[in-house]
Amino acid sequence: MIDFENQTDLNVDINELESILSSITTKDIELIIVDNPTIKKLNKEYRQKDEATDVLSFPFEQEFSHLPLGTVIISKDFIQEKAKEYNHSNADELKLLFIHGILHLLGFDHEVDMGEHRKKEEELIKKFNLPSSLIVRNS
Repeated sequence: MIDFENQTDLNVDINELESILSSITTKDIELIIVDNPTIKKLNKEYRQKDEATDVLSFPFEQEFSHLPLGTVIISKDFIQEKAKEYNHSNADELKLLFIHGILHLLGFDHEVDMGEHRKKEEELIKKFNLPSSLIVRNS
C-alpha cells in the first residue's frame, strides 16, 4: 500500500503505482509529490546538496514487519521537465522515478554498486512497458 501525499496539482493514478509497488515488494511505502523548491530544501538538509533533484528516498532504519519500507519524494517539476525532454507522458516519467526510488529503499545504489540498480530498473521498465529514457540517461 502507498501512503500518498500530493503537495502539487499533478494528476496521479495511484492504482498504477500500487501495481508497480506490489510487483517489487510486499512492504508499504510513503510517496510524496513536491515542487522543486521543496525537494531542493530537503536535498540540502539531508544530502548537503544545494540543488533540486528528481527523487529522494529515505529508507526506515529499523526493519520491523509492521513498518513501511520508507519514503519516496518526487519532484513534479522534474517529472514534467523530463517527460517533455524525452517525449513521453508525465505518468510514465512518474512511474520511472517511482521505480528508481523504491529500488533505493530496497538498498540498491547506482552510485556504488556494480550495475545491479540499473539492471533491476531495466527489468522493471520492460515489465511495465515504460519508455527506456531512464536507462538511456543513466547509462
